Amino acid sequence: MRLGAVVLTMGNRPDELRALLDSVAKQHGDPVEIVVVGNGSPLPELPEGVRTVELPENVGIPAGRNVGIEAFGPHGGEVDVLLFLDDDGLLANEDTAELCRAAFAADPALGIISFRIADPDTGQTQRRHVPRLRASDPMRSSRVTTFLGGANAVRTKVFAEVGGLPDDFFYAHEETDLAWRALNAGWMVDYRSDMVLHHPTTAPARHAVYHRMVARNRVWLARRNLPALLVPVYLGVWFLLTLARRPSRPALRAWLGGFKEGWATACGPRRPMKWATVWRLTRLGRPPII
Repeated sequence: MRLGAVVLTMGNRPDELRALLDSVAKQHGDPVEIVVVGNGSPLPELPEGVRTVELPENVGIPAGRNVGIEAFGPHGGEVDVLLFLDDDGLLANEDTAELCRAAFAADPALGIISFRIADPDTGQTQRRHVPRLRASDPMRSSRVTTFLGGANAVRTKVFAEVGGLPDDFFYAHEETDLAWRALNAGWMVDYRSDMVLHHPTTAPARHAVYHRMVARNRVWLARRNLPALLVPVYLGVWFLLTLARRPSRPALRAWLGGFKEGWATACGPRRPMKWATVWRLTRLGRPPII
């Protein structure tokens, strides 16, 4: 089974990027092909054999990763599986590639694997990095309904069947959009606690656009993928949850602006999931109303 890796970088973490590439090169089994995409920035000197793409401007995370996919041919078809890794992450173990090969070979319906993200110093996994509602035990692997953008592996047949990440999202919820489309096509998504990416503990709100993008893209996510009956239910629940979390006034203002923008702007093609998929999401513990 041929593996490739896509690494997106802004060019501001050359030491961390080199350490990540070294951890990929140390993986057991056949070498993992790597492409590094410079998202609006020149790339530093990289190891021999690493493919490179330098984009003239920052096109956002999903569009940048889509460029990386196409660097492996249409829909990434030169390889069987693509790993997507944050440029400041590090594969903690040298058997992660072999675990991926074994998992995909054993389960033909498995389309996406979400890795466990752990702080390199404490070993702890943030609750938000466990892609399910029952997130108290990060060491428990399970079927899930979404995945982590910078620590995952995707079978390239998924991209060929349902398309890539949604370019216009720029940042936030692009993984859930892809996961829902994959689940609707019959693929499964797994969270695997034994496949570990070391990554420093961070807060998502460190990004200036966080609150606006999260709100706008959640509206787009619903409009693109949910049956019409569930769109207002899903967004109404998230509206109330956001208010219950009592964000700061500037954060709430940005969130409300993004929520409005999500309704007022084009969200891309609408392909509502089947009700059978709604039931599958519900059985997996995450009905698409929350």
